[in-house]
Amino acid sequence: MSKTLLTADDQATLDALPDLEQIDFVLPDMNALSRGKRVTREALPKVYENGVCLPMSLLGTDVTGNTVEETGLGYDIGDEDRVCRPIPGTLRPVPWSTRPMAQALLAMEDRDGQVFAANPREVLKRVLDRFAARGLTPVVAVELEFYLLDNQLTPEGFPQTSINPATGLRNRTTQVYSMQDLDDYQAFTDEIDLVCRAQRIPADTAVAEYAPGQFEINLKHRADALAACDDAIMLKRAIKAVAAKQGLLATFMAKPFVEQAGSGTHIHVSLLDRDGHNIFACTPEAPNEQLKSAIAGLQRRGDDCLVMFAPHANSYRRFVLNAFVPLNTCWGFNNRTVAMRVPYSDPKNVRIEHRIAGADANPYLVTAAVLAGILDGLEHPADPGPPIAGNAYEQTEIRELFWRETLRDFMASKWIGETFGPEFHHIFGQQKLKELRSFNREVTSLEVDWYLRLV
Repeated sequence: MSKTLLTADDQATLDALPDLEQIDFVLPDMNALSRGKRVTREALPKVYENGVCLPMSLLGTDVTGNTVEETGLGYDIGDEDRVCRPIPGTLRPVPWSTRPMAQALLAMEDRDGQVFAANPREVLKRVLDRFAARGLTPVVAVELEFYLLDNQLTPEGFPQTSINPATGLRNRTTQVYSMQDLDDYQAFTDEIDLVCRAQRIPADTAVAEYAPGQFEINLKHRADALAACDDAIMLKRAIKAVAAKQGLLATFMAKPFVEQAGSGTHIHVSLLDRDGHNIFACTPEAPNEQLKSAIAGLQRRGDDCLVMFAPHANSYRRFVLNAFVPLNTCWGFNNRTVAMRVPYSDPKNVRIEHRIAGADANPYLVTAAVLAGILDGLEHPADPGPPIAGNAYEQTEIRELFWRETLRDFMASKWIGETFGPEFHHIFGQQKLKELRSFNREVTSLEVDWYLRLV
């Protein structure tokens, strides 16, 4: 294969895998589920030269894997294939495989050979282009929370916490930031560390979170938001694969247990100007106007984007009191009860931590929505109100969130179409509407318990 078809990083990956047998080419869909093709090494030159063909409907599938015909990407166009090309720099080894394997991310093209505008990664890229036009570079980090569960469901079909590898007992208690939990699951965290090193995923912190078997892995800040989200996609795949290899089930479901904390995706953002200075630099005693305007933009566009932060029926189970989940759009310094937190730091490294999204959301779309809200604030300065000190749950109005209402706001928003493109607006909206209708048609076990004999 001609080396001119590969970036230096991709060529180095290939050179380091002389026994490589297969390559997974992965196209993350609207729900960030990995779809794609597995090819042999012999097919690699053809893929890098000509791409691979995949149905355009893959970006119009719902979370169950069925094509949403209302998107217009299925029967209406004869379920056409589109060329998908490897994203330069994303070829990485797959250390958890029993065979020598690699993987790379794909971007789907449209009929004209341009990147398909509704592709979530392309949606984010267009937002980043607007920052570049203003001479600004977002520095982004993604934090992902998840559960390690027993790979066997209960007889009733519900998840259950995992068996602690050290004690042999089922996890029952919460020990937030427990070093003992990290020690007990060291085989898992050690293998994740090895995978991240092999795949050049810049993960630097692992913590035990606020529920039994819940963990968080943090990715380093990057001045390339696309790469930061690529990292998050690959990290999620690695976590699931390593967990399965060790007899566990890793889930990024927003709320797998009623009585335990949900899992979130937290996005950290600072902005550098052309000279490399952070425009948010300030102190809590004197927050600067650009920081406040950025937060005001996030507040103003929060309802438009909420279904991008909470895309599934289960997402809304996470929004409950006293679970470190924001229930409105307030902000504050060094305060985990608010939606937009400004973490403790020295003045030059001030950043916004956006805490609304669930772990079940698409990292590209969450980041695109957060950055678009910040940009809207910079373009239309406003006052976000005073920062909240102390318990925000006791000082602010608590909102109840419902999937149908957030989807309605998204679909009715002119700003969404203008900001993220009409194709994305239509396809994502129709996908979520189909999922909502399908979900609402189901008769649940709770309904049977409540109503079967009593009404």
